Amino acid sequence: MNQGKRQEEWLIRCIRLAPNAPEQNPIEDVWLQGKEMVRRYWNLCHNFKIVKWLFSWTINQDLFDFPHVINVWFLNLN
Repeated sequence: MNQGKRQEEWLIRCIRLAPNAPEQNPIEDVWLQGKEMVRRYWNLCHNFKIVKWLFSWTINQDLFDFPHVINVWFLNLN
């Protein structure tokens, strides 16, 4: 996709994240918010099926804010 294009015109960029650095990996924020929702409503989860539904519902809402990812993005562009 990027072949023959200047770096400024690239459609896809690969951002190398440090290995074993969850603070730089945006998926960790997704898991964290899903786990926090389960922790908040654990008393309503009478079985694992409900836990699974609540976790899935939470991560599928696309309500995520990734403040530190913006910093990582800009650091990798330089």
